[in-house]
Amino acid sequence: MSSPFENASNFNIEGGTHIYARNYNHYGERPPKSSIETGALHNSAERCDAPKCHPETRVAVQEEAVSWICHGDSDDECKGIMWVTGPAGSGKTAIMGSLADTCQGKSILGATHFFSSFSGSANRRSKRYLVPTLAYQFVQHKAMTQVAEQILSAVELNPVVFDQKLEVQLDQLILKPLRACRNRPSLPEWPKVILIDGLDECEADQYHDTTRSDISPRSKEEDQTEILSVLKKAASDPDFPFRIVIASRPEHAIQSFFTEVAHSVTRRLFLDEKYNPDADMELFLESKFASIRRRCHLPSSWPNEDVRGTLIANASGQFIYVATVGRFMEESAGDPDQLLSQVLQLPGIKACANPLAPLDALYTHIINSSSDSHLSIVWLNLIFREKCFEDQYVFQGAAFVRLYLESYPGQASHVFGNLNSLVSAPSMGNHRSRYRLYHKSLVDFLQDRSRSGTLYVESKVLICLLWYWAEDIL
Repeated sequence: MSSPFENASNFNIEGGTHIYARNYNHYGERPPKSSIETGALHNSAERCDAPKCHPETRVAVQEEAVSWICHGDSDDECKGIMWVTGPAGSGKTAIMGSLADTCQGKSILGATHFFSSFSGSANRRSKRYLVPTLAYQFVQHKAMTQVAEQILSAVELNPVVFDQKLEVQLDQLILKPLRACRNRPSLPEWPKVILIDGLDECEADQYHDTTRSDISPRSKEEDQTEILSVLKKAASDPDFPFRIVIASRPEHAIQSFFTEVAHSVTRRLFLDEKYNPDADMELFLESKFASIRRRCHLPSSWPNEDVRGTLIANASGQFIYVATVGRFMEESAGDPDQLLSQVLQLPGIKACANPLAPLDALYTHIINSSSDSHLSIVWLNLIFREKCFEDQYVFQGAAFVRLYLESYPGQASHVFGNLNSLVSAPSMGNHRSRYRLYHKSLVDFLQDRSRSGTLYVESKVLICLLWYWAEDIL
């Protein structure tokens, strides 16, 4: 039997972002299209340096998820959805990235979608690309050629499906094609799981007329709930063969949905002390310290055992704390012992009840270590802070920094010179790349006056500064 992909017109990607159905000339108009978001795939180029679990860490979490994916049918209560949740910095995205690799290695991965509020593509924070992106991966899957034919036929029969609501997309692009193939003979083994990460980073799509005052803007919580509703519908369908793993922060709307609406189909995996994060962080720190010892010719006794214990206690279960300490020591110039001493002198968990306080103190120390901390904090806010500007991702581009922020060529290297543990900067002369944060928790810190303290910058100040720089250039 010929593959449905032999004819390139069947299901093409144009520039990595668009799906087209075949034979649209019958309609006498330009082919309708719907964006898929290739950057949301777990193995996309955009995610080439995305966080993954350090070797031999988070083993218990991954083993529980894989066991549920492969053998969940034998549970006393069979659930179709697993919700992986935990506070900011607990390692959800790293776990999901590693889980995707593991599932792909076992040939049980059906599709992935990694939302991101800080991607260079706005599509990765929109609900509109979720179902088409999942359907595209089914079309590409070698074990699902019969399903692929059904999906392509569905697109041909209804080319405007990509502009319809999520429930219609789910029915026509996923559920009906799967249903049509479930009882066909000689089916190869299908994959078992769909992974969706960062649901809390999905932002609202607005379709209403903004000139009308009688229509309220749609909230991101409404879009997130709509996504959860269609996923629950899929998981409850007897012809849907996949388990769904969803990772997100335990934000109110999401938690309410899983507690009040989808509790009967959901298994919750909360990243707490049950999965022994302290032991995982000890492995991580020892690996980092061993690397520093080799590089700097330090004795095997460095640092002493108490240091790891203090850092792990200060982390309060947040991997982002020890990850930032590791990057700070690896990326900063200076004596490692002095750098470590600086970190240990910061307020720790014993000095305050707030589990975020040590992370906040670490962020404050790193930013203040910049050669121009005032300019650094302004630039960090302008480039990364949410809700100041409608198209925030534009401001992350190197070209924006060069045109609007730099007073002289190379100033960005001076401003961000000591912030390598917080920000990944483009190489000199590369104006098409973006500045990227290592973790969204830095934006949480910047936006909250109670956390950032003297480093906090009012939104109106940022807007005024931006207009000032723009007028100066023009």
